[in-house]
Amino acid sequence: MTQTIAIQGIQGSFHYQAAKEYFGQATNVLECSSFDKVAQSIVQEKSQWGVMALENSIAGSILPNYALIDQLGLFIIGEHYIDIQQNLMALPHQKIEEIKEVHSHPMALLQCKQFFQSYPHIKLVEDSDTASSAKRIYDNQLQGIGAIASKAAAETYQLQILAHSIQTMKVNATRFVVLQKAENTIIDKQANKASIKFQVHHKRGSLATVLNVISDCKINMTKIQSLPIIETPWKYAFFVDIIFEKYEDFEKAHKLLSIMAEDFKVLGIYKNKLS
Repeated sequence: MTQTIAIQGIQGSFHYQAAKEYFGQATNVLECSSFDKVAQSIVQEKSQWGVMALENSIAGSILPNYALIDQLGLFIIGEHYIDIQQNLMALPHQKIEEIKEVHSHPMALLQCKQFFQSYPHIKLVEDSDTASSAKRIYDNQLQGIGAIASKAAAETYQLQILAHSIQTMKVNATRFVVLQKAENTIIDKQANKASIKFQVHHKRGSLATVLNVISDCKINMTKIQSLPIIETPWKYAFFVDIIFEKYEDFEKAHKLLSIMAEDFKVLGIYKNKLS
């Protein structure tokens, strides 16, 4: 059976690259115009898995994606990191001075904001995807319009790179997670990383108590992210990534946190790619 992996974007996008590197070239990629459609394709079983960006070393976390994973009952089974090199591209035989607008995904525009301070005549326009911006320029032969995208996108859509690696920080990595439906999950006991979600009571020291439990179970917390709970003003859910050496330590923490924290939920158990 052919593997089908849903991604946000099209061929030449960084999501496409992540999917191919994680699953291998002989995979069927389902192109989606938004992260919501990626998640829905998994829920509706149009795809077995999905690849979704979760955070970037320059621009930070993509907060709505945490909520998508939680609300739709998706489960993280893996992660993949890509070194992101953003490039300014346009149709051949143009100069930067001739470019009036540059289109790309909001995250890419944010990563390259400093570069365009030297080109105040260029208007930055948000688009749904980096590669889609490049493809639209090629399909419509748009003069005076540029895109920020990968080198692969430039090659795929026959565009000329006007400036290489224009992101503000040259070390620019994006973390992607691999998702599937939670009820289809088979836990890998060799896993050493987990993503969890919980709430705490509005009492002094509630969060500190939960974090102490994590520490006492010999578990290292690598990330904590809070999101407001829309239905309950001024209350927050915490999304936390943890790393452990022994799966038994995680199981112990799981039992304790299930009792101590409100709405405790395991969003994923997988192997840490940075270890």
